[in-house]
Amino acid sequence: MSPANAPRLTLAVNPTANAGLGERRAREAAALLVSRGAAVVELRRDTASELAAAVAGALPASDAVVAVGGDGAVNLVANVLAGTGVPLGVVPAGTGNDAARLLGIPLDSVADAVATLLDALASGPRRIDLGLIEWAGGQRHYVAVASAGFDSRVNERANAWRWPRGKSRYTLAVLRELVSFRPIPFELTVDGHERLQRAMLVSVANGPSLGGGMRVAPDARADDGLLDLFVVRPLSVPAFLGVFPKVFRGAHVGHRAVELSTVRSVTLRGPGVVVYADGERITEGPVTISVAPHALAVLSALGSEHRLGE
Repeated sequence: MSPANAPRLTLAVNPTANAGLGERRAREAAALLVSRGAAVVELRRDTASELAAAVAGALPASDAVVAVGGDGAVNLVANVLAGTGVPLGVVPAGTGNDAARLLGIPLDSVADAVATLLDALASGPRRIDLGLIEWAGGQRHYVAVASAGFDSRVNERANAWRWPRGKSRYTLAVLRELVSFRPIPFELTVDGHERLQRAMLVSVANGPSLGGGMRVAPDARADDGLLDLFVVRPLSVPAFLGVFPKVFRGAHVGHRAVELSTVRSVTLRGPGVVVYADGERITEGPVTISVAPHALAVLSALGSEHRLGE
C-alpha cells in the first residue's frame, strides 16, 4: 500500500479499560495497523469529555475512528461520529464488549480484529441504526441496549464495588440486588400508546445483548429501523433465578413473564428510575428513547448479505 493510499486511522483509547487491557491492546493494534501500511494517530485523554473533543478535532484527517476499550469507549466515539459519515471501528478491550459482538468483531484476538477492520474499510463501511435517549437535560445515542429497572440497579451496585473484577462482579451484584429489589410501577408510552406496567426490567434494544453477552433481545437487528422493547413482568426470586441463566442463550423468549416487541419510540418514567446504555449511566428520571435510522457508519465483519446483530 503506497503512503498516498494509506488509510488514516485515529485510535481513541481507554487505557484503563479492563484493568489495563485497553492500553495493551491499543499498543498491539497500532503496531499491527502500521505494519499493514496504515497511518495511525492515537488519542488518550484524562477524561471522557476531553477524549470526545479530541476525536471531534481529528475527524477531518480520519478515514475511520477506532475505539479501543469497552462499550463505554464505543459509546463515546459513536456519539461523536453519529451523522458525520466517518466510520466507527472497534478493537474490543472491555468486560462486556456487546457493541463489538453486534458488529461481528473478534473479541479475543487483536490481530483478527485489526484484519477485520482493514477488510471492512477496503470493502466499504455499513450503516447502522442508533438508539437516541432524550431527557430534560440533554440527549445521547447508544449502540447496543438501554435499560431501566433491575439491570440499572445492578449496574449501580456493581460500579460502586472495586472487587471482584470482570463479569463475576456483575453476577454477584445480580444476586445481591435480588435480596431487596421490588418491581417498579413504570409509566410507558410505546409508539404513542400509554400503559402502566409493573416490571422487573425494561430494556430498549438496538442490538441483541447487554452485560457481556446476555441476549435479552436475540432477534434485534441494528439496521432495520426499529428498536426491540424487552419487558420482564414481576417474578418471584426463585422464578427470576430460573429465567436469568436462560438469557445468555436467548432461551427466555416465550416465558410467560417476558414480553418482546418491535417499536420506534418509548417514553418511560417511574420512581427511582435510572437509565443505563452501553453499560454507562445516562440519567435519572423520565426519558424518551427513539430510533435514529442509519445514523452511524461502521466497520463490520458482516457482509452486506447479513443483517447486523445476527
